Amino acid sequence: MNNQHLQTPIEYLKGVGVSRAEALKKELQIYRFEDLLRHFPYKHIDRTRFYKIKDIQPDMPYVQVLARVFQKEILGEKHTKRLIVQAKDDTGVIELAWFQGIRWVEKMVVPGKVYVLFGKPGFFNGKVQMSHPELEPYTPGVQQKGNLTLQPAYNSTEKLKQFSLDSKGIQKLVAILLEQHGRDIEENLPAYIINRMRLMPRADAYRYIHFPNNANQLKEAQYRLKFEELFFLQLKLLKNKLLHTQKFKGNIFDKVGNYFNDFYHHKLPFPLTNAQKRVLREIRQDTQRGVQMNRLLQGDVGSGKTVVALMCMLIAIDNGFQACIMAPTEILATQHYETIKNLVGDGFVEVALLTGSVPQKARRVIHEHLEDGRLQILVGTHALIEDKVQYKNLGFVVIDEQHRFGVEQRAKLWKKNIIPPHVLVMTATPIPRTLAMTMYGDLDISVIDELPAGRKPIQTIHFYEAQRLRMFGFMKQEIAKGRQIYVVYPLIQESEKLDLKNLQDGVEIMSREFPLPQYRISIVHGKLKAAEKEFEMQRFIKGETQIMVATTVIEVGVNVPNASVMIIENAERFGLSQLHQLRGRVGRGAEQSYCILMSKEKLSNDGRIRLNTMVKTNNGFEIAEIDMQLRGPGNIEGTQQSGVLDLKVADLATDQEVLQQARDLVIEIFDKDPQLASPENMILNRAFQQKDGGLTWNKIS
Repeated sequence: MNNQHLQTPIEYLKGVGVSRAEALKKELQIYRFEDLLRHFPYKHIDRTRFYKIKDIQPDMPYVQVLARVFQKEILGEKHTKRLIVQAKDDTGVIELAWFQGIRWVEKMVVPGKVYVLFGKPGFFNGKVQMSHPELEPYTPGVQQKGNLTLQPAYNSTEKLKQFSLDSKGIQKLVAILLEQHGRDIEENLPAYIINRMRLMPRADAYRYIHFPNNANQLKEAQYRLKFEELFFLQLKLLKNKLLHTQKFKGNIFDKVGNYFNDFYHHKLPFPLTNAQKRVLREIRQDTQRGVQMNRLLQGDVGSGKTVVALMCMLIAIDNGFQACIMAPTEILATQHYETIKNLVGDGFVEVALLTGSVPQKARRVIHEHLEDGRLQILVGTHALIEDKVQYKNLGFVVIDEQHRFGVEQRAKLWKKNIIPPHVLVMTATPIPRTLAMTMYGDLDISVIDELPAGRKPIQTIHFYEAQRLRMFGFMKQEIAKGRQIYVVYPLIQESEKLDLKNLQDGVEIMSREFPLPQYRISIVHGKLKAAEKEFEMQRFIKGETQIMVATTVIEVGVNVPNASVMIIENAERFGLSQLHQLRGRVGRGAEQSYCILMSKEKLSNDGRIRLNTMVKTNNGFEIAEIDMQLRGPGNIEGTQQSGVLDLKVADLATDQEVLQQARDLVIEIFDKDPQLASPENMILNRAFQQKDGGLTWNKIS
């Protein structure tokens, strides 16, 4: 859609003008003709069908009726004035009412004439009613204007309605635009793609997505525009990937030496799963190609991502390079540091932790050892990217929970070496396949989809408030076995608006039910000072307290193998991915672990689906797919900010097949013609260049 006419400011469209244009810009971000054309209907109302009055049901959203008016009267005075019209067909009577625009409607309605009536039906005393219906005289044998079609419904706002730009008003503007400039919509896909994918021409697709003649035409128009949207998205991401491999040379790790072998044969505490071995092979191949690696590693909580990352860092050390791992919080960075220290033991490699709270003196030693190459693995928060942190030879970078870091923060790490280091991005938030293919489409993706041997799946149970005593009894049994328990609340203090069990009430109830000296409770929440939080965490980690009552600060970064029960209060208030993350805090030891979801009796439909999903499956990827269907892709783990998901027609939750077709085709095209230089791809190249300027994309480097 690149003809100059479609870039015309919206105020120049017939029927818009300056004040309406201002409202359209402010309310719907419609600045140009093109933006209006891409303000697609959110649904179509079926006006191809007429109902008989006797067939109308109270729950029908809209109906269209053919009826003859036989009576009209104006009732009431001044403020209560209303026009009541009676009409009938051969099956019954319908009453029509108007409370506004009475004079105009009264003139138009003539008893004895037949009208097309369209509106939302209601019932009063067993009689069918309709308030403010659309009404149009019926002429047999003549095509009706505004009915007998699938009528588009558009999003509008209260402000726009003041300018008569409700759904109907926007519909009129779109119709004018298509009439005047429908011919200006240029094709942007080569004929061979259109034929192969059986796509409708582009100009037709824009016409019929707004004004289809039938359901089939609408479906074809939607498919054409969805395919186009996802195709150009994949073209951009895979082009980035191609440019990356041409632009960024990478260090070659051509040997597996003593560090890796010694660790693998003598220090690894458990055998690797097949999934871990597969990921190691994929990373090993990447680091031998002479191109900077950019790989996303997905794996559920407890699937063994840190061990894989450590073994990759040891390969880097075997090849004379340093490695670092960057985490978003001090808790998580400390946890990685301790895990690595426990795995490698003393005197094997030099590992250090660098966070904001490391004292100046210790910091100076870290800087010195990093610059002369003695320090081989540095673990830390974004303190790692400060200018004064200089590496001798950084070859491998691991970024944990990457969605919490900005592009600029990550890019600073690559600049720490002349040849950019290889990059492994890790996430414990399982990402649905379609989302991964769009958000991280320019990365290679590895998945650890097995839990280490000996881990028992966590049993998840849903209890209602009435079963609270059973829950207390279960807690006491587990504590008697020497286990520890998390109890998580959504709020710290009571809020008038939300009738939630809050943390303060929870602590009181727990203290009564689990009194001193037999039981001890730790309390952790976001309003505590860092030192207080750390003190309470440490008491629990050392086993000095049996119950930790907390808000969601423990969602990421607490690892207590002896904790075997996770209780989530008001579980219906949490999102699926958050519930899954919280559940992953237990099940870290060899004992059977449990997750208890406490909820009120009355649940919304979505709330019920979320809790049932948690009880039914431990598979993070399955949970992520359901989460995306419930919440929409834009709300999953902060992806709204990425710019990639600004999709107008396609929906990643439902259009997985179209996305896969588009991606496969792009891969095939780049295999044959990486520069898009062949005559048949010239149209693609031109469209791509124009699209490229106007879109923002998620990049890793």
